[in-house]
Amino acid sequence: MDSLSQLALGAAVGVAVMGRRTAVWKAALWGGIAGTLPDLDALIDHGDAVRNMTLHRAASHSLFWLTLGAPLLAALASRLHGERQHFRRWWLAMWLALVTHPLLDTMTVYGTQLLQPFSDHPFGVGSIFIIDPLYTLPLLAGVVAALAWRGDAAGLNWNRWGLFLSTAYLAWTALAQWHVRGIAEQTLAARGTPARQLLVTPTAFNTVLWRVVAMREDGFEEGYYSLLDPERTIRFQRHDRQPALKAALDDLWAVQRIAWFSHGFYKMQEQGGSALIVDLRMGQEPSYIFTFEVARRGDDGRWVPVTPENIGSRGDLPRGLAWLWQRLRGQDVPPPR
Repeated sequence: MDSLSQLALGAAVGVAVMGRRTAVWKAALWGGIAGTLPDLDALIDHGDAVRNMTLHRAASHSLFWLTLGAPLLAALASRLHGERQHFRRWWLAMWLALVTHPLLDTMTVYGTQLLQPFSDHPFGVGSIFIIDPLYTLPLLAGVVAALAWRGDAAGLNWNRWGLFLSTAYLAWTALAQWHVRGIAEQTLAARGTPARQLLVTPTAFNTVLWRVVAMREDGFEEGYYSLLDPERTIRFQRHDRQPALKAALDDLWAVQRIAWFSHGFYKMQEQGGSALIVDLRMGQEPSYIFTFEVARRGDDGRWVPVTPENIGSRGDLPRGLAWLWQRLRGQDVPPPR
């Protein structure tokens, strides 16, 4: 999730756990710090764009390593504020603020390596967009109320309600995703073309309009479904993924890495003499956030590997948002190309 959501979640958890044992601002401050710390790995340059992408949300998001780090952070907070008698409570607060960060990230589609160092599997439920105001606003309101009431019961109750509502919203996203997946499977089954793999994720900033990607051996289909659509069916559009190009470059580490990290939701394409690999999970056709150049054609026509560079795009944002608002309300309009 975005940094503001993680900060608000960490602060809310800190306030809820510490209660009246310390000043609300201290609990919110340290909870916010703990909730933000795991994302500092984004500042590390691992040498190329593919490594930077696939090593984000790795060791710094490991439940194991964060659990080991929690008592150190708790010791720092309790000693700085002269509250050693509350060390165990600070420990619990810091642990929960730390581990809820990767658990929340896991609800997005990106991929979070929760089980490092025992497994590097990138977990991603994909039921919530990386920025969703309906998740973040209850947390912010609860923390602000707790700070405004300076630890009074009313403010602490607001904070608890913020945590409850945001968590309930996460449950709603999973339920909505399951519902849309069922409709997608029914649509494809009725056509007699079940997908090899199926991806169901919300579009930007909401959980009303969903994007569905059905993978095929030689291509993929993309469709959209709004919970406000009058009919329980999805209209798909087919796109190529150039399997021959994948076969030609299959021995490149960057290609193998993105194929693994995306759980198979990727495509290859040739553009202007460059070979690109595209993560299909984040964006929509033809604009994707993560599009990596991995090779270029030499003078002899052969592919020459290059240091991977991300040339991804978010497309025409104003036009895209205008389409999203129309399609979200159930209007059957084609996506911008």
